[in-house]
Amino acid sequence: MLKTVTITSEDILQQVKLSCKTPEILQEIITRKIVVAATEEIGIEVEDQALQKTADTLRFINHLKSAEQTWLWLQKHHLSIDDFEKIAYNNFIYGELAKHLFADKIEPYFFENQLDYVGAVIYELVLDDEDLAIELYYTIKEGEMSFYDVAHTYIQDTELRRKCGYRGIVHRKDLKPEISAAVFAAKPPQLLKPIVTSSGINLILVEEIVQPELDEKLRNQIIADYFSEWVKQQIYQMEIIPDF
Repeated sequence: MLKTVTITSEDILQQVKLSCKTPEILQEIITRKIVVAATEEIGIEVEDQALQKTADTLRFINHLKSAEQTWLWLQKHHLSIDDFEKIAYNNFIYGELAKHLFADKIEPYFFENQLDYVGAVIYELVLDDEDLAIELYYTIKEGEMSFYDVAHTYIQDTELRRKCGYRGIVHRKDLKPEISAAVFAAKPPQLLKPIVTSSGINLILVEEIVQPELDEKLRNQIIADYFSEWVKQQIYQMEIIPDF
C-alpha cells in the first residue's frame, strides 16, 4: 500500500484529460488570454485601490472573514498569495473590459427587451387527469378548497408539496409558450383555467406580476450576457493550437 504520494503537474494535466474536462479548461484559458490581450490593447489601467476592492469582494464571496480563513482556503486550493492576487487581477480586468465594451448598451437593451424581464410569482400543480384538473379548478374557484390545500394534497414531490407548488418568480423564457401567454395576461391574484401541455395538465395560481427594474443585479446580468457572446465571437475567429 502506498504511504506517500507525489503529485506532479503532469499528473494534474493527465487527470484533466481523463476527467474529460479539457474543453472547459481550454475555454477558460482562451478567454483569459483574449481578455488580457484586449485589456492591454485598450489600455485599461489597474489601480491598487480598485484591485484591493476586488480582492475584498473575492474574500467576501468565499466567506473568508479572517486572515486564518483566507490562508486555509489558499491551502485547500493549493494557491499562493501571488495566485490569489492574480485571481483578483483577472476578475478586475474582466469586469473593466466588459464595462468598457458594453456599459453604454445596457439601458437601450433593457428598454428594447423589457417584456422579457417582467416576472410572475406563481404556484403550479401538474396533473395527469384533465377531468380531475377541471374539477379541482372549480373546487378552488367556488371556495371549497384553497389552491394551497389542493397542491398539498395532489403534489407528489415532497419538497414541492411543502411549498404548495411555489415556483417563485418566473420569466417568459422559463415557461412553455402556452403557459407564458396565459400567465402574463393574468390579473393577479388569479387562478388560471387548466392548461394542457406535454408535461400534463397545469393548474396555476398567478399571485403577482413583478415589473422589471434596472437594478445593479440586472445590469450585471445584461453586461455578462453581452460579454459572453463577445468572447464566443472572438474564439470563433481564432485558430486554437493546443501544445500539450
